[in-house]
Amino acid sequence: MLTPKFVRENLAAVEENLGRRFSKIDLGEFRRQEARRLERLREGETLKAERNTVSKEIGALKAKGGDIAAVSARMREAGDRIKAIDNELAEVEAWVADFCMRLPNMVDPAVPVGADSAANVEIRRVGEPRAFDFAPKDHHALGEALGILDFERGVKLAGARFTVVSGAGARLERALINFFLDENTSRGYREVLPPFINNADSLRGTGQLPKFEEDMFKIEGHEGRYYLISTAEIPLTNLHRDEILPEASLPVKLTAYTPCFRSEAGAAGRDTRGIIRQHQFNKVEIVKLVKPEESEAEHLSLLADSEHLLQVLGLPYRVMLLSSGDMGFGGRKCYDLEVWLPGQNRYVEISSCTNFGDFQANRAGIRYKTAQGKNLPVHTLNSSALAVGRTVVALLENGQQADGSVLLPKALHARLGFDRI
Repeated sequence: MLTPKFVRENLAAVEENLGRRFSKIDLGEFRRQEARRLERLREGETLKAERNTVSKEIGALKAKGGDIAAVSARMREAGDRIKAIDNELAEVEAWVADFCMRLPNMVDPAVPVGADSAANVEIRRVGEPRAFDFAPKDHHALGEALGILDFERGVKLAGARFTVVSGAGARLERALINFFLDENTSRGYREVLPPFINNADSLRGTGQLPKFEEDMFKIEGHEGRYYLISTAEIPLTNLHRDEILPEASLPVKLTAYTPCFRSEAGAAGRDTRGIIRQHQFNKVEIVKLVKPEESEAEHLSLLADSEHLLQVLGLPYRVMLLSSGDMGFGGRKCYDLEVWLPGQNRYVEISSCTNFGDFQANRAGIRYKTAQGKNLPVHTLNSSALAVGRTVVALLENGQQADGSVLLPKALHARLGFDRI
């Protein structure tokens, strides 16, 4: 989050940042609450000074045997007003804290300004899309023809945006999960198997709450509120919530496989065909907690780790630097990896590689102790490495053959026990 102290001291910059993000948030009420807070603080200080003076008067009168009734009444009045002011200040501080939780992160100066994806900047392309001597099909048609994707039974079992994956398709998903985890751990990430249900504090820590509650599947009827996670970023980042880490332990590098659950409340009508956008999907995530001065270099390293997986699988992709209006609420700077899908003749996001700066660390209370003994917020970074379902989509569409079979990358042959579906 942007801390109340930061917002107060950088109000013009925060307002400019909201403009860069094309946000509709108005700082007018914050200014009014801040004026109210300062006014009450001044009044409280004046009354506390008066109370101290009156206290001395009472002491002097008592020493002389004088009547202290009138002075004591003034003392009580000041005390009552101070109590009321303290209650009002607590109310204002609670409002300010909630308001700041809803403010988006400050945008890195290198991020292009634009309202949506049209302003995203292509950084590079890797791999040449394959030239087909037949009309390529999309994964929906391929998966049904091969008997590995069953959309009708997914709807019967759960509803729209659920799919049954079976046979060689299920084995492919399992092989990809293990492949991604093994590659990530070989590059220094520690594997974690976290809970798939997290509490509200965890979701506030990474920024899903309060802003994106409608996108979460929540579980009611228990003490407190619990949610099905939408990404392993939530439990991995919150592993160290409210902790002070030794500087020598940084960077912390974590990876996890989890199923992910999203209501897709804001995605009506988008990618309704196939398994591009599902309510339940598998994903492998990588997360880093790093020192602020190493943040940018670690971000590029994180991006390289996700790209490595696409390169080993031989999938053509491009790297996009997201614009200020297309970037997520908590992101400071974000690169998307978009894989080429010949059956749809377009690039589709398969990983978002995000630097959050200290935004999540401020929300989650994740700090580290410097050599000088200061406790400072870490910077948090995360990336999909990779979204498993979308990788299946890319492998099906890019590996399809004229006879309807799908040739799979050599990197998976030993894990699968077969080279094609």
